[in-house]
Amino acid sequence: MKSDSLRKCIGGILLVSLIFIGFLEPVQQWVKTPTFIRMMEGDQVALPISAPAAASEGTVQLSSNNEQLSVGGSRVGKDEVVFELAGLPVKEVNVEVLKDFKVIPGGQSIGVKLNTVGVLVVGHHLVNTEEGKVSPGEKAGIQVGDMITEINGTKIEELSDVAPFVQSAGKDQESLKLVVKREKKTIKTTLLPVREKGDAAYKLGLYIRDSAAGIGTMTFYDPQSKKYGALGHVISDMDTKKPIVVADGEIVHSEVTSIQKGSDGKPGEKLARFSSDHKVIGDITRNSPFGIFGRLNQSIENERMDKPMPIALSHQVKEGPAQILTVVDGKEVEMYDIEIMSTIPQKYPATKGMVLKVTDPKLLKKTGGIVQGMSGSPIIQDGKVVGAVTHVFVNDPTSGYGVHIEWMLSEAGIDIYKKDHSRAS
Repeated sequence: MKSDSLRKCIGGILLVSLIFIGFLEPVQQWVKTPTFIRMMEGDQVALPISAPAAASEGTVQLSSNNEQLSVGGSRVGKDEVVFELAGLPVKEVNVEVLKDFKVIPGGQSIGVKLNTVGVLVVGHHLVNTEEGKVSPGEKAGIQVGDMITEINGTKIEELSDVAPFVQSAGKDQESLKLVVKREKKTIKTTLLPVREKGDAAYKLGLYIRDSAAGIGTMTFYDPQSKKYGALGHVISDMDTKKPIVVADGEIVHSEVTSIQKGSDGKPGEKLARFSSDHKVIGDITRNSPFGIFGRLNQSIENERMDKPMPIALSHQVKEGPAQILTVVDGKEVEMYDIEIMSTIPQKYPATKGMVLKVTDPKLLKKTGGIVQGMSGSPIIQDGKVVGAVTHVFVNDPTSGYGVHIEWMLSEAGIDIYKKDHSRAS
């Protein structure tokens, strides 16, 4: 005990001396930088330690009882690793532990119906009046991609809300007071509707829309919460090319009717129709760069892999063979071979984490590779859900990008780790 105390005392004196003369500036910088590690039960993660003399690079491993971490040469606890110098703590590393989390993979073709926040401006048009051609909307400074959310202090939710205000203001020759959202800005403006020559109706000089529809592929759902993720990328308006701000929406079953095969310079496309019963299977609460998200109101099956499967974090995905689940005919989900050409272990959310190549002869013959509507198809590797197909390379339809599953789960509001951790000290 005395020798241990003496060792710590000497170590402390040396540490203070070194800091005082400036030799440990790299160590001080390293100590101040919070470090977080994500790992699964039984996983090994090399710690990124570069500070001289602070600690040797080590490997952390979680034991099967989820109670103890082990790392060469360092003191450990259940959720953190403390690196020491001469017996004195200099760095704490928070560890997020994922224990046996599973989701049910999708692959089903789904129909998507979105309702926007307010009405979306998708274009301008000139109204041919007695005084000449004019666009009141453009004159008021309204741009393509803007969302009209209020008129005269009343919330606007759909197209039918707009017309009564326009006709009343036109007849009374009073300008409308508009509230417009443009990305993160809120803009107030006024607009006086005008009447087209030979027509009794008054017009804004704007093309507007309040909803959008399309098809995609289900990626996963959580059997406990029924939260799901699909598509793997944001839904943008076809005219404005800007992400649609979602008020609400719903998903239904859809049926693939035919395939337009992809070729160099032109991506292919799934042609599909909503199921005849139009039965709603879930809602849509979020449209993000990682896909659409919401909650199912019933369990759905792909009849291929309908049992919960473990997931893989980005650092666990490897180059090599994998499979995707998708529909290319009717409603039948099938499994096809692909190759993961490259994968990036990501510390922060990013939409392009993998490069994929279709290798399955049957799928290549049918579609030419990755086609529009295939976005969201779950990627399976070594019995784990690792991500989803997101984009096709226009100049090579056999290849495209994939997104790692952990970012889609996060966007769905699913906490895959044991608990939240505070900042490392």
